[in-house]
Amino acid sequence: MLGFGLAIEPQLWALLFVMVRIGAMFIVAPVFGNVSVPLPVRVTLSGAVGILVLGSMTIQPPPTVFALSTFVAIAAEALVGLAIGFIVQIAFAAPLVAGELIGGSMGIGFANMIDPNSGRSSPAVGQFLSILLTLLFLSLDGHLVLVDMVMKSYTALPPGAAWMAAGQLRDIALFGGYAFMAGLLLALPVGFLLLCLNLVMGMLSRSAPSLNLFSVGMPASLAVGVISLAIALPAMGDYMQVIVREGLAAARSLVLG
Repeated sequence: MLGFGLAIEPQLWALLFVMVRIGAMFIVAPVFGNVSVPLPVRVTLSGAVGILVLGSMTIQPPPTVFALSTFVAIAAEALVGLAIGFIVQIAFAAPLVAGELIGGSMGIGFANMIDPNSGRSSPAVGQFLSILLTLLFLSLDGHLVLVDMVMKSYTALPPGAAWMAAGQLRDIALFGGYAFMAGLLLALPVGFLLLCLNLVMGMLSRSAPSLNLFSVGMPASLAVGVISLAIALPAMGDYMQVIVREGLAAARSLVLG
């Protein structure tokens, strides 16, 4: 019942209630939460996954729509979905951190462009690494793992008992440091070579003060940065797979314990 003497189909109300958690995850999750994904597509995917959830398990929605307990239950469902998608999105911030470090060391930190995934301005190197991480995420079936995880969450965190505990919220906050650590490790091969180049240029400036470092250092930094990035790309790709697995493992630990 709606609460004002009006009725709603039980199956439709159950589907709408299930779609809250799924839709909240799709808002912030990688790939699904990109601005390039239209809103009708997200709603359709939420409904399709919601039908799978209702077909595989029994969900008891609140009996009355317009009630305080119902609003609290909906807020709890949205919190669980946002937490699942957000903890994976944290891992996807690592390429942006690495792009800032590499771009600043190469001297192209000013080279920004609009990221089609987020709609915000981001470094060109970071955007390249972010697109590469997204492709690896899809190749590893990370999007399917997320859908499977949100379905299993209805067993581990059933509706009505789905409030995130203080320990789970603490784990999300602590996992935020992983983005900086992973970004630093991702940028380490290229950043180390650029650091060595800066040391060499510093010694040259002391031994030959008349040398114009602006005319030599900038092209050298760009050349070494591009070459080292091309050489280190296979190793960076392997570590990006680790980042994807760590993000999914953190989400799985958040849901299943």
